[in-house]
Amino acid sequence: MMDQVVVGIDVSKDRLDVCLLPAGDLFVVSRNAAGLSELAERLKGLSVGVIAIEATGGFETVVAASLASSGLPVAVVNPAQIRHFAQALGKRAKTDPIDAFVIARFAEATKPDVRPLDDEATQLLSALITRRRQIIDMIVAETHRERSVTDKSLKKSIAQLKMALERALSDIDIKIDEQIRSSPLWKAKEDLLSSVPGVGPITARTLIADLPELGRLSPKQIAALAGLAPYTRQSGKWRGKAFTSGGRSTVRRVLFLAAMAACRYNPVLKVFRKRLLDAGKPPKVAIIAMARKLLTILNAMIRENQPWQPKIT
Repeated sequence: MMDQVVVGIDVSKDRLDVCLLPAGDLFVVSRNAAGLSELAERLKGLSVGVIAIEATGGFETVVAASLASSGLPVAVVNPAQIRHFAQALGKRAKTDPIDAFVIARFAEATKPDVRPLDDEATQLLSALITRRRQIIDMIVAETHRERSVTDKSLKKSIAQLKMALERALSDIDIKIDEQIRSSPLWKAKEDLLSSVPGVGPITARTLIADLPELGRLSPKQIAALAGLAPYTRQSGKWRGKAFTSGGRSTVRRVLFLAAMAACRYNPVLKVFRKRLLDAGKPPKVAIIAMARKLLTILNAMIRENQPWQPKIT
């Protein structure tokens, strides 16, 4: 990457701020078809090593898809890692050109892997699962409100909204099921993952949609991708506690839920948890370790195309 151009792009609703390294060139294009076409043509004329785009809640998807479809090397990077990198550089000011520069510097320093974009069907499945989670959060919020109101008209309003949300949830579940069943590969993966005690359909489908690398990475790499790899804080003789951070929150969330279910139903993880607790580990630490071990097991199962076997530890 030494002789190649590294590109950092800060994506906002209406514009793209672009930084080119090592030259340090900065320019802006509109986040529309004309701007994306102009950007792609400009970058195709350069020797580009990687184009780093910060994940911004959906605005980056069209940008990444457009550039990748033009044959350019795109990597979508974690915004939390960018923030930490900016702090390390002492960049406390926050403007779009500065953000583009920091993203480019981050890509130059870390050399993020360029991965092909998920296909349209995988993106749709991920969007459906995200929407399902949002609807469940709304149902939970309305349930809490229902407990705190006494007025009959308000209770009726809340009940009506909950019924509408539950119907929407049912529709989403049907669509998710149709998506999974439309792909023999996805259905086979779901069957493999769901064979593990504690792993239900939602966990399996979230992993299929949001962790397509499952089965293709090492245990350490897949744990890091999910934000379950422990990092130790150490300075001189002082050694702090290990902690986890970053990664894909949707994946981490379902793995925690699956780990809690596995406490009751999975013989291997049940014994593993008891061993941790007997060693004096706090319950929260035990759950994190169980989630990581569960992910390691699932990664091995997909790699080997083998269903659950209690001997896998």
